[in-house]
Amino acid sequence: MRLFLAIRPPRAVLDHLEPALDGVRDRAGRALCWTEPEQRHLTLAFHPEVPAGAVDDVVADAGRIAAGHAPLDLHLAGAGEFSHRTLWVGVGGQVRELGALLAEPWLADDDGRDRRRAHLTVARVSAAAPRPRGRRRGEPRPPAPSTVLLAEAVHALAVYRGPQWTADEVEVVVSRLGEGRSGGPLHEVLATVPLRG
Repeated sequence: MRLFLAIRPPRAVLDHLEPALDGVRDRAGRALCWTEPEQRHLTLAFHPEVPAGAVDDVVADAGRIAAGHAPLDLHLAGAGEFSHRTLWVGVGGQVRELGALLAEPWLADDDGRDRRRAHLTVARVSAAAPRPRGRRRGEPRPPAPSTVLLAEAVHALAVYRGPQWTADEVEVVVSRLGEGRSGGPLHEVLATVPLRG
């Protein structure tokens, strides 16, 4: 099973973000594929291959680790992109404490290589994105239209700051590839464990 552990912002926080995304969405057209608001989360750890019989152990480990951390006061703020393919919104508030939570060894075989800064993925470059135009020999390579589009989106969202919320639990989520809307992943929450600190 593909599992991840996540903090999910409340619906009111996600709803507050939507008007800020509308202008970017209008400009992007079909070049960006937007994540559904109910799928948006802050990933703490990702485990691509967990045997079905080990899920209870993952939940127990997550509960033990989460219990050592206090609830976090967070807000969504700013934006960035990964690899000229993914648009994300950043996180503010108790980011040092969130960083400590991200640094936890969530499973014995989780070495942390894939951890990045806390973020909320909102869009990815779609297959319908325009391709770079041709160039004459000796001309500099123009940036891909999607690269320019993502840079504009990051600039537009740089000043965004959402309402504060208190994150007081971690979700253990199974991700089923291809079973969601339009062939995307389907996320199902298997368990929640409290942050107690």
